[in-house]
Amino acid sequence: MQAVARTAKAVARRRVRAALAVVPAAVALLATGAAVPAPAAAAPGDGPDVVAREAHFLPPAKAAPGDGLTYDPALVPVGAGVNVLEVARDGRTSIRLGLTGLLPGRTYGAHVHTKPCGATPDLAGPHYQDEPDPVQPSVDPAYANPENEVWLDFTTDGRGNAYTSARQDWRFRAGEARSVVVHEHATMTHPGEAGMAGARLACLSVPFE
Repeated sequence: MQAVARTAKAVARRRVRAALAVVPAAVALLATGAAVPAPAAAAPGDGPDVVAREAHFLPPAKAAPGDGLTYDPALVPVGAGVNVLEVARDGRTSIRLGLTGLLPGRTYGAHVHTKPCGATPDLAGPHYQDEPDPVQPSVDPAYANPENEVWLDFTTDGRGNAYTSARQDWRFRAGEARSVVVHEHATMTHPGEAGMAGARLACLSVPFE
């Protein structure tokens, strides 16, 4: 089992490195809205706030700090790769999510959650909301919607890879957005079920700014 885990980690690292090879260009794209080179140097406080995380998914019992966690290896296989890039500037936030090695041709839900990942899926807390819903759990589309939350639903390609992004006209409150959770299916929007996306399949802790 240890040899299998080491092999899975090595494969995941290669996949994620390939996906993150585009991070410098993505920073420029997300920060400016156009694919132009970022300035060579910026005065302190002038540049965007950037957070980047990359990892592979392992079962909680075998994961080390910094690893992503898979709670359902049948749908998020051990060794699948994940990377998250946040670029925040001028009161706005852009998030880019990349995944490799998932099931091909499948739609998943994904959202930013309020707490870090834990041994059980519920420990990541609820979705982050710019304007918090006073009624919890939040299933009111007035609050549970992609403008007030960060929705990153995606459909994998034939190789099980996917890239998705979201842009918000606000920034996270300090310390209140701490993970990205991958869900079982696309996010629902109707009253009474808005924001729901089925079981929590996997999680990556991210110290969003």
